Amino acid sequence: MKSHIVKIKSLSHVTHDVLRIVLEKPDNYLFTPGQATEIAINKKEWKKEKRPFTFTNLPDEDQLEFTIKTYPSHKGVTNELLSLKTGDELIIHEVWGAIAYKGEGVFIAGGAGVTPFLSIFRDLKSINQIGGNKLIFANKTKADIIHEKELKDLLCDGFINILSDEAVAGYAHGIITEKFLKENIDDFDKNFYICGPPPMMDAIQGYLTKLGVRDNSVVVEI
Repeated sequence: MKSHIVKIKSLSHVTHDVLRIVLEKPDNYLFTPGQATEIAINKKEWKKEKRPFTFTNLPDEDQLEFTIKTYPSHKGVTNELLSLKTGDELIIHEVWGAIAYKGEGVFIAGGAGVTPFLSIFRDLKSINQIGGNKLIFANKTKADIIHEKELKDLLCDGFINILSDEAVAGYAHGIITEKFLKENIDDFDKNFYICGPPPMMDAIQGYLTKLGVRDNSVVVEI
């Protein structure tokens, strides 16, 4: 498997526990919106610790961007990323991923599961084809919402938030249920894109099946 050592151009916080990391882009390194790669830290003790992360920038940009949720308590790769600085090196591998845009529809994300959709939405915006796409975004608290303002600007009324751990005016409270989907989606004869924790994805796929959505209309990471 081919790999590339690239330097970090910048690091910043998107939320209290989500990093935006911008990297050098190797020549002829191509991806499509929604795809991912495996990343390792170029340090002796971390080189073999690869983790999958999704590209969140546009494919034609001359740099790579990743939007990564960190878990300091795990003492793993994402915690180590917090200690890195501009000029440090990461190792990126081949591009992979099954999430690709098939046409207008409903995107359903849980937490960092929104990252494949960021590149897709940004790409659609760049060609003025956001259309009637809708995003249902589940998080624990308002502070956990990744790029809330940008997504609101992109999707307007098509951006729906639901928070499980706090009640906030203007935001749905609870978890995504079959009832919630019925209340917020007026047409189930369209494409559905799902990304989030596996139990959430399994539950939502079950709800969509009950609501008459065809299997070939559902796009998930495999």
